Amino acid sequence: MKVVGVMAYDPQFMALAAKQADLNNTLHEGGPFGCLIVKNGKIVAQGHNQVLFQHDPTAHGEIVAIRRACDILDTYDLTGCELYTSAYPCPMCLGAIIWANIKTVYYGNAPEDAAKIGFRDNFMYQYLAGDRQDPTVLTIEQHDRDKTMPAFDHFAADQSARLY
Repeated sequence: MKVVGVMAYDPQFMALAAKQADLNNTLHEGGPFGCLIVKNGKIVAQGHNQVLFQHDPTAHGEIVAIRRACDILDTYDLTGCELYTSAYPCPMCLGAIIWANIKTVYYGNAPEDAAKIGFRDNFMYQYLAGDRQDPTVLTIEQHDRDKTMPAFDHFAADQSARLY
């Protein structure tokens, strides 16, 4: 077992994440991506890409595993959990990992590896960094902030009132 920071990387967990990914070579539920969520050295949840099976573009392996872990632990906060994934998480999954408060992620394949088999994660990273602008992929514009800010202001006022 190789120690990384305060957490300990366990290659057995990565092997299981890889096995989850390989399931889709027979199940055909989505791409070859698998994930495990571990807490205190024990597997909390597993998942593999189920985009095709669930007809849900958000059903990536990490998202499936995060949803299962939250259900099992009865919380939205996965502080103290580690995530093992067969490939570097896409931007959506990275966002979910951060929102779930998972502080340690171990991954196998790189975004370039995913690009070689037809996935556009690497393009998305470049797009988000501002290196790409492609209206055939996405046009995003801000409008009518004055109409949407009241809900934020109301939320902030409620939060302030709860602090006292």
